[in-house]
Amino acid sequence: MDITKLNSKELADLISQAQKRKRVLAKRKPINQVRTQINKIVRASGYSFEELFGTPGAAATSAPRKAVSKSKGPRKGTKVEAKYRDPANAENTWTGRGKQPRWLAAYIEQGRQLTDFLIAPQAATPATSSN
Repeated sequence: MDITKLNSKELADLISQAQKRKRVLAKRKPINQVRTQINKIVRASGYSFEELFGTPGAAATSAPRKAVSKSKGPRKGTKVEAKYRDPANAENTWTGRGKQPRWLAAYIEQGRQLTDFLIAPQAATPATSSN
């Protein structure tokens, strides 16, 4: 919020609103104290916090279930093998997903083709026999 553009009345209103908000916040108990009180009540009732509210990131058992879309692709965060490698630095790789890395963009800007950086699939090495 840029207060330099406010006139005198707007600035006075803003100060008044800020002071009201400050008084409300000053009356509140610290969050750690409230959490401790809630945990005491939950335990005294014979429940765990997870039973009442569910575990973080998981749906509570008593809550209505939302429709879940079934995607056919891999889940977010799944590791994918690299498809492209920098010939100058083997540590620079790219899976082909997301934004193209700078090292690859620089090569392509110089006129190279994306296929020049494909990693050759590893052929299965045949087992050697001792005959």
